Amino acid sequence: MSDQDSPLDQIDRRILTELARDGRISVAELSRRVNLSKTPLQARIKRLERDGYILGYRAVIDPERLGLPHVAFVEVRLSDTRKAALEAFNKAVRALSEVEQAHMIASSFDYLLKVRTKDISAYREVLGEKISALPHVAHTSTHVSMEAVKDDAE
Repeated sequence: MSDQDSPLDQIDRRILTELARDGRISVAELSRRVNLSKTPLQARIKRLERDGYILGYRAVIDPERLGLPHVAFVEVRLSDTRKAALEAFNKAVRALSEVEQAHMIASSFDYLLKVRTKDISAYREVLGEKISALPHVAHTSTHVSMEAVKDDAE
């Protein structure tokens, strides 16, 4: 989709860029950065929220400071990929606090999970007792992260 086809203009895009950079930016500072007075800026922000471009605002927490420095990526292959099986897996994986992200993948496996724990021992327990027990899990393969080189959450 080109900029001409998009319902967003350049000002909307600048607003989104600035808010993505700093969700706590004041209206006055955002107004200055995008060169728009406060009232029309606030109206645009409300529209962007209403239309689903802005999904919410949140604090980005440092998981290492919380004692969760260990990251593993887990390939999961299911024994059944029919709709009911996928829905059961999706519901169950959402309930695991250690699973930071879960993506359905078009590959030789079905899901890729990002799992965060305090150490490899805690990860082994999560894998053995929780992930392997999820509905329809047939096989897993783990990749341990040595270092986050780029993480947009930071």
